Amino acid sequence: MVSIEEAFEYIAAQRPVRVKQHVQVSEAVGLHLADVVVSPMDIPVFDNSAMDGYALCGASDTYQIIGEVAAGSQSELTLEQGQAARIFTGARVPKGTTAVIMQEKTNVEGNVLTLSEIPAAGTNLRLRGEEIRQGQEVFQVGHCVNAATVGMLLTLGMTSVSVYARPRVGVLVTGNELVEAGEPLGEGQIYESNGGSLQAALRQLPVDITAVRRVTDNFEATSRAIGDLLGEVDVLLISGGISVGDYDFVKEALAQNDVEEIFYKVNQKPGKPLFFGRRENQFVYALPGNPASSLTCFYLYVTPLIYQFLGRSSRTREKVNLGHDFEVRGTRPTFYRAKVEPEHATILDKQSSSMLHSFAMGNALVFLPPGTHNKGAEVFVWYY
Repeated sequence: MVSIEEAFEYIAAQRPVRVKQHVQVSEAVGLHLADVVVSPMDIPVFDNSAMDGYALCGASDTYQIIGEVAAGSQSELTLEQGQAARIFTGARVPKGTTAVIMQEKTNVEGNVLTLSEIPAAGTNLRLRGEEIRQGQEVFQVGHCVNAATVGMLLTLGMTSVSVYARPRVGVLVTGNELVEAGEPLGEGQIYESNGGSLQAALRQLPVDITAVRRVTDNFEATSRAIGDLLGEVDVLLISGGISVGDYDFVKEALAQNDVEEIFYKVNQKPGKPLFFGRRENQFVYALPGNPASSLTCFYLYVTPLIYQFLGRSSRTREKVNLGHDFEVRGTRPTFYRAKVEPEHATILDKQSSSMLHSFAMGNALVFLPPGTHNKGAEVFVWYY
């Protein structure tokens, strides 16, 4: 058995193989850049107006209007001292422009423009290259593509980008007692939930869920299913069958499939019977069968490895204040489902490893070592 910190360290020490791929810019959201992005041009491409109004040459309170420039116009208009041109947002400013005055601060009679105030030089001008210069590094390797990144890449005229490919993840659910939701329950049976909750958690991450399978508590069937799935995934999540009961065959089946054990069992509650292993460039997590234990281990130990595939580190623990006195009974460090608000963390009721309702009502895991913890004490939290 390893400590919690040792488990984190073992996972952080892994170096999964990252695969580069080119994807359309619009399909890159949530992925991480595999190459530096360098701008092929100045942004803005040309000096342009920041608003609808009038381009001015010189500093005066009256001007002669000599023309108009719309966005996209190819006009080669040049302004001289005391001249102005009607202009619209994004339009190239005429040569000789010293400022743009918004239309709300003007009065027009015929071709004479009168200002209610005189703008300083450079007012309402977007100058070529003021945001990005040609040849400038725009995004570094590992940058997570978001909506604004997509817009920036399209502004640069880019249609595709190099990213780290989503890791392929498979889910294997074990258990004779499990029945799919919607089917009638027999004596001693329960509805299967771990497979669905793990898939839902995975959908919050940039991964490809390539396979989801179920298997009965049978050694040969379990070993065969593991072997098949390892042929098509980068990360395999197994739900249940990893403890020491007479019908827990997962650990033996993993050994038969040449999966090297990195650690087995973590000194924590819930989620003690966690297995983490590797076969060449593939990783296996055998998660506890209890629903809250399974999700706890997923958020703490699976998510960091997924992010390593993507070329970034996972979100680290944060510190908040405990909102009430709390006593941890027993000898194991414990992760509690909690509701964390800006000021404090509240540990929720019904913390059994088989109970999911508190998980659904909370937003974070609070870590507490054994002993008494007073209101206001600083505690570590992991948001999920």
